[in-house]
Amino acid sequence: MMATQGSGRRSMLGAIVGGAVLVAAIVAIVVSSLLAQQPPSQTATPDETEPAGGTASVTATPEGAVVDPDAAQQGWTPEPITTDPEVYIRAALETASTFDTQASSREEWLAYLDTWFTPDTRYNDPVDQDAALRASRTEMRQGVVLPAEEWESLAREDGRVVATTGGAVTFVPVSQDPSGDMLIGTADVTLTFTRSDGSGGETSYEEQVRVSVQVLCGPGSVPTPDTAQLAGDCKVVRYFTEPMEP
Repeated sequence: MMATQGSGRRSMLGAIVGGAVLVAAIVAIVVSSLLAQQPPSQTATPDETEPAGGTASVTATPEGAVVDPDAAQQGWTPEPITTDPEVYIRAALETASTFDTQASSREEWLAYLDTWFTPDTRYNDPVDQDAALRASRTEMRQGVVLPAEEWESLAREDGRVVATTGGAVTFVPVSQDPSGDMLIGTADVTLTFTRSDGSGGETSYEEQVRVSVQVLCGPGSVPTPDTAQLAGDCKVVRYFTEPMEP
């Protein structure tokens, strides 16, 4: 009778153990199946990684971008890449009087100013556009920028000039411009002259002028070649020898 009971207990224990093993095997199979169905973790490839600073349009112009980043090292005002007329007009008025006689020659500076210009789109004929462009550059050289004699005098004293615009920019529409993309901007400009004082130091003084420039900020503008500037970014059409008031 005792032997029978022990045998029964062993049989029951074996059944329990066997059942537990079976359940464990089933659980393992289910877990393995679930794991196999889960998608693998996503790892970004180099092509999928966003650029630093977040997603940006490839055609967007960064704020503060300029045509020639090395211009300031030459003592010149960098040309901004912008479609904002006021931002561009202020820079254009400043660049016509900002230079360092020890960092570049007058001809190098004038050649740099030439790159700011674009043809006048009021002329349909390319020949007329080219003639007007050459006339505008000549006018700048002869009636707007510092004359050669004064440059040479300043150069003998290691001189430089920095121009800054102050106050509001006043705008005048351009006549016979059906596009509406051209504007004349006028502003007060402070010229700070710095010269050697002859004894190892420097002396500075200021002059106030009021000047005007005509700019084109529209699809007809021609960007400076081999730069980040695009058609539609602002460019200079003409500097005036006298301020153009409303």
